[in-house]
Amino acid sequence: MAEIAFLSDFGSTVSYITYIFSNSLLYPVMILLILFVIVSLILTGEFVTEYTRRRRDQKELEKETHRICEIMESSAPQDVKYKETAAILRGFEGKQTQMVGAFAKDAADSVDGCDLKHIEKIADDYEVRMMKRTEKTRIITTVGPMLGLMGTLIPLGPALIGLTDGNIDELATNLVIAFATTVIGLFVAGISFCLTTIRNRWYWQDMIDIDYIIDALEEGNK
Repeated sequence: MAEIAFLSDFGSTVSYITYIFSNSLLYPVMILLILFVIVSLILTGEFVTEYTRRRRDQKELEKETHRICEIMESSAPQDVKYKETAAILRGFEGKQTQMVGAFAKDAADSVDGCDLKHIEKIADDYEVRMMKRTEKTRIITTVGPMLGLMGTLIPLGPALIGLTDGNIDELATNLVIAFATTVIGLFVAGISFCLTTIRNRWYWQDMIDIDYIIDALEEGNK
């Protein structure tokens, strides 16, 4: 009997600790959800700004990369070819997307230094930079619903206790919190998912253009 009583007390203690611990997470979860809403709105503003500044002239890109091939294949001295190629690359800035223009500018510096091998490293760095730009929205897309679910489940314990005690006010308050956190979690996840999906398409196209420029440099340098 003593052993049964001990196990019962131990189980009650563990259950109580678990209950206290889970309840203590409610306010951090709610605070994080509010922060996610703020961050999502800020990221939406950045997305709109990036969209308004995003320019891509495909015909100009093909025309200039063709010129690069012709210059690199010509019989002119190497320093002259590299100087003209670097000038064309710097001209991409403002005519192409921000990522492609920035890459072309950095690549032009490598061409000026006669270091074409370093261009591949620059392209890899820009690919990592693009992944970093979508990192926040990808995290919110994944974590937002998790926090929403936690915010739904945590108040259900006190709500059920309030129901058994006949405390309707406590029941209503906890149910409101449960439903509100679910909605907020889905809201921020939905916004972040849309931003991530569109940006992935943008940056995929940017990497295609960057690879196109690299191919032109390598093809002309053979």
